[in-house]
Amino acid sequence: MPLSMVKEGEPIVIKKVGGKEETKRFLENLGFTEGGTVTVVSDIGGNMIVNVKDSRIAIGKDMANKIIV
Repeated sequence: MPLSMVKEGEPIVIKKVGGKEETKRFLENLGFTEGGTVTVVSDIGGNMIVNVKDSRIAIGKDMANKIIV
């Protein structure tokens, strides 16, 4: 399922990062790599704040849909 459907506070493992090559590279540079753990901190109107590799990152729903967990 896409990251946008994950409940807040639930650590979950990333299975796949989708999208165009440019988008995949961007997300991987932020720390969204296959096998990595991500936790949703908050979800407000589809925009999410997530913890990944000891960093908090804000992403939009369109980006969150490209991260499969």
